[in-house]
Amino acid sequence: MMSAMTSLLLALSVIVNGLYAGFMLTFLVAIMPGLAELTDQQFTAAMRRFNEKVPGPVFLVLFLSVVALPAAAFFTGLGEHDEVAGPAIVAALVCAVAGHVVTIAGNVPLNNALAASEGGDDSAARAAFEPRWNTLHQVRTAFALAACALLTAAL
Repeated sequence: MMSAMTSLLLALSVIVNGLYAGFMLTFLVAIMPGLAELTDQQFTAAMRRFNEKVPGPVFLVLFLSVVALPAAAFFTGLGEHDEVAGPAIVAALVCAVAGHVVTIAGNVPLNNALAASEGGDDSAARAAFEPRWNTLHQVRTAFALAACALLTAAL
């Protein structure tokens, strides 16, 4: 049986991972399809503004918490986890870290390149950005959803 602290950390892990996965899914199923219908100039301007606003303090806390809270739940509960919870939390951590690697190594450099292209050819900037960014975003969204599902299974 898990201690109250481990249970609390695991519940908070599910909540923050659910919020993060929901944020990612919203971009995937609503925001990016909506932006896809814009002109090149409108698209690049909108994405540049998103990329300026998203990495704010609230997002950064959420971004870090999707790894920190499950790690805390795992290490706080060492010896308490059953045969499902322990492996599920570890698998969720692997998914969360993998999603962050995709973000840091893939999406962020594309965001930076798009920002640097401001004032240039919006058609070329969009062509270099949108398909790659969307593919990477699909991957990190899948990791986020998997992490949330795994943490839910660990409850």
